[in-house]
Parts: sequence; structure tokens; C-alpha cells
Amino acid sequence: MRVLFIGGTGTISAACVRAAIDAGHDVSVLNRGSGRRSLPGDVREIVADIRDEDATRAALEGMSFDVVADFLSFTPEHVATALRLVEGRSAQYIFISSASAYDKPPRRLPVTESTPLRNPFWKYSRDKIACEDVLVGAYRERGLPVTIVRPSHTYDHALLPTSGGWTDIARMRAGKPVVVHGDGTSLWTLTHSDDFAVAFTALLGAPESIGEAYTITGDHAPTWDQIYGWLADAAGVAEPRLVHVASETIAAFVPDLGPGLVGDKAHSMVFDNTKIRALAPAFRTTITFDEGARRILAHYDANPELQVVDPELDAAFDRMVAHADSAG
Repeated sequence: MRVLFIGGTGTISAACVRAAIDAGHDVSVLNRGSGRRSLPGDVREIVADIRDEDATRAALEGMSFDVVADFLSFTPEHVATALRLVEGRSAQYIFISSASAYDKPPRRLPVTESTPLRNPFWKYSRDKIACEDVLVGAYRERGLPVTIVRPSHTYDHALLPTSGGWTDIARMRAGKPVVVHGDGTSLWTLTHSDDFAVAFTALLGAPESIGEAYTITGDHAPTWDQIYGWLADAAGVAEPRLVHVASETIAAFVPDLGPGLVGDKAHSMVFDNTKIRALAPAFRTTITFDEGARRILAHYDANPELQVVDPELDAAFDRMVAHADSAG
């Protein structure tokens, strides 16, 4: 099939591009040409900014595709632009939404595709819900061949999953306490991008997926204390000091962290992936985060320029630890 990726160099999309190539598809990637990850040699690169509608229309002149996979639409306006550009030139439009759109806090686990979409805490999630509303309306009104995908926390060797990123690792290695939200026991589903790509590739051109939404996550849901512990082990830190701080308190100290914490990571999130497994029976968790952590630390240690500590965040963590110690 002829597949166009809008994006193609992000954490999730880069793995999906590789998987689509391996599956024998004719793959094109549309982006600005300044992506974070390199593209396979077999990919056709179309350089254009999807936010520049005229330039993108010119770049796509005369092209048609079996599938368009949109990894770069985050608001209804973005979706409207994408549809003006690709509707009518593709037999399937795959929209990458987010599992953070599911009801927060969750009323029951595991989360399924029928769980209501509602997140009053995080605008990112509300925007994704609004995008889905536009697309479902277009499917009902004019038969838009849309498939909606909801990933949760998907990572690869270049993405640290904790709120502090490399600052957390640097603190561990310096013997400083590391802040963990909540009490560290909530369950968090982590899916490696290579595993995600197996399920995603099964959706390409699948007629039964039109008009449907799929949660794509693995079934690996460690606690946050386990996640930090595996990172510490991979970083060569035998006994990290983990200081537990309420998510709302972290949000008060660092407001930028608030929406993603209170609106997602603060809650145990476990998903039922029965629906996607029916379409992609080969999909399963092959990379658990103990191995994922080793790959991440190996990558960062091999690339010292990536080891960037955020001094403001580091100082905020010190204040949180002092606050937690004084609270007793």
C-alpha cells in the first residue's frame, strides 16, 4: 500500500514508519525535514510544514495514498487543515489521539474503548477529544474513512518517562533524593514504540477499522516506584532515595507539570487491549521497562550532549523534598 505519514520522526511515528517499510509498504513522510529521528533509506521524504496549507497542497500535488496517518494534529483546527489536504486522496485517514482522553479519574479499570472521554484537568486531552468529535461527525455525515488510535505512554531509547527527565537521573547519580508523585504504588502502562508499531501496522488498510477507535497499549503496568527503581539500576545507582510527594503539591511547585500529572500520571491506568489484539494477533509486550530503562541509559551515556539538567526544575525538586521532610 501507499502510506503517507504526517510526522514520521517522533517517538511513536518513527517506529511505525520502520514497521510499515518492513511490511513492504510504499512509505512517504511529510514533515518540515527537521525531525528528531532519522528516516529509513526507502522512505520518500516530502518536505513541507503541515501548518502551511498552501505549501503542503503544492507538495502533495498529483499524489494519492491508500492510507494517511496523521501524527501531528492536536486541535480541531489542525484536523480541519489535514482533511482539506488529504480527504479524497486517501482511502483511510488514521488519527493519532491519546489515551489521556479517557475519563479522569478513571471510575473502573481496565479502561476500554467504550470508557467515556473526559479530562477536565488537561487541555491537551480535551483538544484531542474535540478532534475526535470532528472526525466522528465527518464519518457519520459523509463517510470519512477514519480510524482513531489512542496510545498511552509510549517510549523508545531516547525518551525518559519521568517528570524530571534527565534531571531525575542526574539527581540519582549525585546521591540526591528524587521526587516521585503520589505514593509510588499507582500502576502505569508503558509501551515500547517497537511493540506499538506491530499493532499500528495491522490497521493499515484494514476495512474493519474504518469508523472505529482502538486503544494501543501493551499489558505491562509497573508501579512508579518500580519505574524509578529500574532507571536507578540502569544508571548504576544501588539505593536511590525516592521521596513521595502528592501530585497536587508538585503541580503547586511546578505548574507546568500539573496538567500531565493530575490529568494522567497520578492515576493508575491499565487498559484492555482485546479489541486491537483481535486485529493484530501478533501484538504483545516484548520489551518491558526493566529492559527499556537499560536501553535509555545506554543511549544517554553514549550521547553526553543529551544529559541536560534543568536547573530550575532541580531547585524545585530540592524545595519539594524540604517541604516533604518538614511535613514529616
